[in-house]
Amino acid sequence: MKAVYVKEFGGAENLEIREVENPPRAAGKEVLVNVKASALNRADLLQRKGFYPAPKGFPERILGLEFAGEVAETGEEVTDFKTGDRVFGITAGGAQAEFLLSDESLLAGIPENLSFTEAASIPEAFITAHDAIFTNGALKENETLLIHAVGSGVGLAALQLAKARNIKVIGTSRTADKLEECRKFGLDEGILTGEDANFAGIIKEKNGGVDVILDLVGAAYFQANLESLNLKGRIILVGTTSGSKAELNFSQVMSKRLKIIGTVLRSRSTQEKAEATRKFAEEVVPLFESRALKPNIDKIFKIEEIRTAHEYLESNASFGKIVLEF
Repeated sequence: MKAVYVKEFGGAENLEIREVENPPRAAGKEVLVNVKASALNRADLLQRKGFYPAPKGFPERILGLEFAGEVAETGEEVTDFKTGDRVFGITAGGAQAEFLLSDESLLAGIPENLSFTEAASIPEAFITAHDAIFTNGALKENETLLIHAVGSGVGLAALQLAKARNIKVIGTSRTADKLEECRKFGLDEGILTGEDANFAGIIKEKNGGVDVILDLVGAAYFQANLESLNLKGRIILVGTTSGSKAELNFSQVMSKRLKIIGTVLRSRSTQEKAEATRKFAEEVVPLFESRALKPNIDKIFKIEEIRTAHEYLESNASFGKIVLEF
């Protein structure tokens, strides 16, 4: 089968499309998926550079964390899917290949109104966002959500999910155009941020504070996050693009009774991922069927254009997801 392969860890020039060995036959609760489309994530960039090793049992040099495709074969214990079904889901690696094996609990059926390309842009961002703001953050309808890097894949997903429940959303971005685009998705307030991370004062002045923060930026925003939170507020740490170390004022956390919650999807056990996928299938997929949610696609590349796709993602010019078609 063909797969995106990292010849040497480093720049995008080290990527190639290579013939690799097919996965083994599906057994037990495994499903063999013929991948039609996958999507890029920043984790792919890090893995390509050698900074984000794949978990044990997943390929080091074949990238990809999400996919959409058709069931090619099922193990003898599979009950939810059959050959020919259209499915999408997450994996800890190897999604940018023509075939992959998945546990059936990590798959969901693709709604009829979505193409494979559209479906491939959904799982990683929407499962991550839903799990972060609702499962971990316990966000309620009368609360306010602050999303950093709101124009990113996960940021846009969280924005749409929150607005589907009529929750007020404030978003930050370092790009004014991205904030303007986010208003089309229901963003209530946009804050343009720079190196000084001055959003706390703006939030206090206009809103008094926020209840939940989805932080895809990291260390540079940490102190301002603490200042922005209301009593019993929650920070969900998802990304570290500005660094992973910051000072913590214990008194501030204690006096406000704050919760600081870290989350990552890739390294979780199959059982934990299965629970997140189940909630996604029950609570999020129907919103795509009803068109209350829509895929957030920025650009589509053929798999042979993988180097260009990586360079585009690294440019930070994208708004939404970058999808790869087989």
